[in-house]
Amino acid sequence: MQNAVKMKRLGTETAFAVGAQAAAWQAQGNKVYPFHLGDMNILTPENIRLATIEAMNAGKTGYCPNAGLFELRELLAEDCSRRRGVDYQVENVAIQPGGKPVIGKFLNNVLNPGEEVLYPNPGYPIYESMIDFLGGIAKPYTFTETGNGFRLELEKLEAQITDQTTVLIYNNYQNPMGVESSPEEMKYLAELAVKHDLWVLSDEAYYEIRYSGESESIAKYPGMYERTVILYTFSKKYAMTGWRLGAALGPAGIIDGIAQINTNDESCTNHFVQYGGIEALRGDQSGAEKILKILRQRRDVAVEILNQIKGVVCHKPETTFYLFPNVTAAMERKGFKTLEEFQQAALEETCVSFCTRSHFGRPLPGETENYLRLAYSGIEQEDIIEGLTRLKEWIEK
Repeated sequence: MQNAVKMKRLGTETAFAVGAQAAAWQAQGNKVYPFHLGDMNILTPENIRLATIEAMNAGKTGYCPNAGLFELRELLAEDCSRRRGVDYQVENVAIQPGGKPVIGKFLNNVLNPGEEVLYPNPGYPIYESMIDFLGGIAKPYTFTETGNGFRLELEKLEAQITDQTTVLIYNNYQNPMGVESSPEEMKYLAELAVKHDLWVLSDEAYYEIRYSGESESIAKYPGMYERTVILYTFSKKYAMTGWRLGAALGPAGIIDGIAQINTNDESCTNHFVQYGGIEALRGDQSGAEKILKILRQRRDVAVEILNQIKGVVCHKPETTFYLFPNVTAAMERKGFKTLEEFQQAALEETCVSFCTRSHFGRPLPGETENYLRLAYSGIEQEDIIEGLTRLKEWIEK
């Protein structure tokens, strides 16, 4: 007996593979400095934990509506409307067991086999995985490094659109690069989506992980409300990665379809965990503010050390908890030809574990620069300093 052929098209989140590599190295008695996985070692705020325990003890342990608790959907509609400048109601929200399921459920609703999907590359690897798995044609768009960050290659993106292109996946405040679009870029993409009648998945997982400025959603632009589904998650702002609580927000028709898939996939999102989400939105926000303060401190020290390393250039993003340093010159200095060799040697020589550009989508033809992705959400500031200092000494040796 054999698995279905389509299973060969299913990818994975390759950061977990790096995690397994790091765990094996640690099991040999080595201390590992974990920059590889965008998990968080910060405790979920106490008020959220207590509200969830209270709900569990009160018997909120059975099934609940497939689209989620009415109260949570109502609060989330209100919160997202206020923060994004749109008008969502309860019928525009379907609660999910995390943000990630929104990707596959959205594509299942709007994508037919053979149709094309534009997606960011480098980008979250599950986009590519789900497009391939569902029989779509994955068409990557990419970025150019500038003197102060990265910008979208908008003209090349538009040139890929054909009459078979039906979906644009857009991840502003982006994993792995920490990129955010300028207002001009976002306006351009919105106008492009309207012009070519594209569905848009706006992955806004890091919308509220920002250290200065204001976040903006593409959903608020003219013509976008009726074609955009927002991916929302509690994982980042409230340090709830393992709780698996998120939502899809968008036009009622497609949200109904996503909720119908909920019924088929998992029946409903964990009942008592949703009361944690209610408390997160309605309760004391000091815990979320503390999380952001910790992340900002970690970012600042990591960027400072990385930019002291000969052959490394690291931009300072104002969003997410990722850094995407260019290590092309450093690799040449050490004599490495591939990122895989560099990553393995760095782990063995310095115990610093990180992902590389190759873990975030198939490398594109013509790429000449080499990048790492470092997550600082799951490592203490002391270890950031210690680990990156070791990396610096090794590269400069």
